[in-house]
Amino acid sequence: MYVLGLDVGTQGARVVICDTEGSIIAQAAQDFPLQKLSDLPHGHAEQDPLQWWSAASQCISLSIHRMKESGISPDEIKAVAVDSTSGTIVPLDNRGNPLRPAIMYNDTRAVAESEECNSAAVSVFNRLGYRFSSAFSLPKILWIKRHESELFERTACFAHAADYLVGKLTGNFRISDTSNALKTGFDLVEMRWPEFISKDLQIPEEKFPVVVSSGDRIGEISVDCSLETGLAPGTPVIAGVTDGTAGFLASGAVNVGDWNSTIGTTLVLRGVSSKLIKDPQGRVYCHSHPQGYWLPGGASNVGAECISKLFHGRNLDELDAYVPQYSPTSLLVYPLVRTGERMPFVNARAEGFIMGEPRDSRDLYAAHLEGVGFVERWSLELLASLGAEVGDTVYTSGGGARSLEWMQIRASILNRRVVRPIAPECALGTAAVAASKTIFSDLQSAVGSMVKAGASVEPDPSKVGLYAEQYAAFREACLHRGYE
Repeated sequence: MYVLGLDVGTQGARVVICDTEGSIIAQAAQDFPLQKLSDLPHGHAEQDPLQWWSAASQCISLSIHRMKESGISPDEIKAVAVDSTSGTIVPLDNRGNPLRPAIMYNDTRAVAESEECNSAAVSVFNRLGYRFSSAFSLPKILWIKRHESELFERTACFAHAADYLVGKLTGNFRISDTSNALKTGFDLVEMRWPEFISKDLQIPEEKFPVVVSSGDRIGEISVDCSLETGLAPGTPVIAGVTDGTAGFLASGAVNVGDWNSTIGTTLVLRGVSSKLIKDPQGRVYCHSHPQGYWLPGGASNVGAECISKLFHGRNLDELDAYVPQYSPTSLLVYPLVRTGERMPFVNARAEGFIMGEPRDSRDLYAAHLEGVGFVERWSLELLASLGAEVGDTVYTSGGGARSLEWMQIRASILNRRVVRPIAPECALGTAAVAASKTIFSDLQSAVGSMVKAGASVEPDPSKVGLYAEQYAAFREACLHRGYE
């Protein structure tokens, strides 16, 4: 028996087909064309949803082809699930066609609208313990209502990125999961769209999808999708998760107190908690776990994007080889290449900075790796201060987890063991969701069977103190800029 996980992130699409032990029998990846930041106004970030599906369908087709080459029929795939970026929203017409480019999770245009949402949602926040930021979906929808009113009226449904992809698989564009719906204001305690959205914000509830729990069956592969991708028609499609949650599951973190850092374009932290963690500033929010736990976490706007933007075209393996000679550096870097931050502090106008003169590009590269590590430490300290239990091991996944040198820097900055699974891919975490109620009895069992531990890195005792001093200076530099 096999399952397929589809991950569509900021930079491209990935597919894995694996068995119940997590062994990957076929996989494929397709990058999106690199978009110049200058193509959009400052603080804006958009993508074409048609581009998502083009890359996704190519990956699925290639994976199915490779599966057949191994002598395995697509009929043996028992379930498919999708993850994508959290907070991304796209308005669709009544046939599922995008009416404009998607407004991405890291778009910060809806600052005023986020405050309007917060004012209207006080009673909900008191129970759920988070606030809307401009990164959330609902403020973006309100921005469209305010600034693109004609398009708003023509919108049949506001879909999250994963919802749109599910629609391309099944033909049903009006269904979502609890993981993706959180940032659109869905009440995870009462499992409904709260009244303030339609009453105070004047956004009709019929413009929102039906929401089900991650892991539930939501449809099946359509005939059209089968013809395009090679998937067997009628294959069950399972409600997925956000990419941050998928990365969390792919890391192997399953017990209360376990934490994962997914380093993709951005840094996403997620942990398992027996209680709801509340943050009055809205940096932290809790996804629901299908087994009754809570998954507190949040996302920074820093991550591997600084590497892909600033060191594009460079041989990263070669740069990594020099990292032990350069780190700790004498530089202080807040590795933000866009405007705005959402964790460990909220500031829509925050910008990255570099303090000190780098010796060369290798020095600058190492300093950016350190900068992400400092943001990770700050975020874990924030979570602990809010009452979250943080153990002595951090599980890691995402593209940034491929670098052992980066893992070593992070382990020494965090003064914690950092463990990477054999396959640190969001698509594998999503495959576990696909298997959770179709092959296994629950999600915990699926992750336990399918995710295997790989590299493990301990803190370097000779550098822990040096990084601690550097981290203190980093925090002071941020405080000086009002980042707190």
